[in-house]
Amino acid sequence: MAVPRITKEDLRKRLEAEDSGRPVLIDVRLKYPYEHSTVRIPGSLRVSPKEPDYSQVPKGREVVAYDSDPNELVSSRIAGELIKLGYRAAALKGGINEWISANFPIEHKEGVRQAAPAPGSLKA
Repeated sequence: MAVPRITKEDLRKRLEAEDSGRPVLIDVRLKYPYEHSTVRIPGSLRVSPKEPDYSQVPKGREVVAYDSDPNELVSSRIAGELIKLGYRAAALKGGINEWISANFPIEHKEGVRQAAPAPGSLKA
């Protein structure tokens, strides 16, 4: 199935719209890229691509999935699944990296924190 793609410019215009037609964004980056990143597109929902749970994704609105792959491999697979479930879905062309490189808005999120060393483990 051919999955629709949306450019970063078109997505930004739709997100800036004042009406209720704004798309729902879902962040479907793989576990490692998601956890080791400290940014996301503002307002996006996290949906794990390994075991996707779409219960938080409203059906009446357009959904745009994004990942960190410039070829949209994960986001296009998830968008295809959503389309089969009756959603209007698309993948963000170029993923979050294209969004960031265009200096479009981002919000910060917690990245992976390194665990503190065990007491006494740093003795020489």
